[in-house]
Amino acid sequence: MKLRRLDQILSSCGYCSRSEARRWLREGRVTVEGKTPRSEDTKVLSSQVLVDGEALEAPEGVLALYHKPPGCVCTHETAEGTTIYDLLPQRWRRRHPPVTSVGRLDKDTTGALLLTDQGALVQRWTSPKHKVPKVYEITVDSVLDPNMVPLFASGQLTLEGEAAPCLPATLEILGPRQARLTLVEGRFHQVKRMFAAVGRNVTRLHRSRFGAYDLARLPEGSWVFLDLDQSASPLDSGSGKRA
Repeated sequence: MKLRRLDQILSSCGYCSRSEARRWLREGRVTVEGKTPRSEDTKVLSSQVLVDGEALEAPEGVLALYHKPPGCVCTHETAEGTTIYDLLPQRWRRRHPPVTSVGRLDKDTTGALLLTDQGALVQRWTSPKHKVPKVYEITVDSVLDPNMVPLFASGQLTLEGEAAPCLPATLEILGPRQARLTLVEGRFHQVKRMFAAVGRNVTRLHRSRFGAYDLARLPEGSWVFLDLDQSASPLDSGSGKRA
């Protein structure tokens, strides 16, 4: 943790713009170790800053696990309807850089979604070379065939419109129309297209795990902060608290 200008800290955490920081100081909303700084360019530690009597939220960066509900899209573009960012703290949009999702889930897909303002984590965890496992719970429209298990694991299943086959995936048949699928890549609509390739339509899709991060008992629409210090690898476990 290093000393930074107070207005820079407030702006990067999404509280106010740098130009607004002076007014916030004048109104007494910001204190550093119990005192109101004289100037917005005062250099302080973010851990020393209180806004309206409360410590700054994730001053070193956001990393959170979100249980995405259905009916919202993973984009900042409002033209597509309700976005996940409409359902999350509005301050996250104003952070610099803003909070974004690590990959995306379809509008009707629910489950584990990682959110961060750390660009390096987004790049690392979406890169195919890291082969981060993602686990999906699936319901399809007709009875599953046990022969799908070795086919999905073979590395020979090809998606419509693509020449390169999918990497080997682990398919577990849980019931006549229920399955669990573990992937280590993330092609466009991959799960739905894999089942379409074997004549099945996915009617329900839920991601229960991303790397070592699973939803456990996190309710739909809720999120928890994860420990940035343990985020070097998406296979490490994270811990956090309910927001």
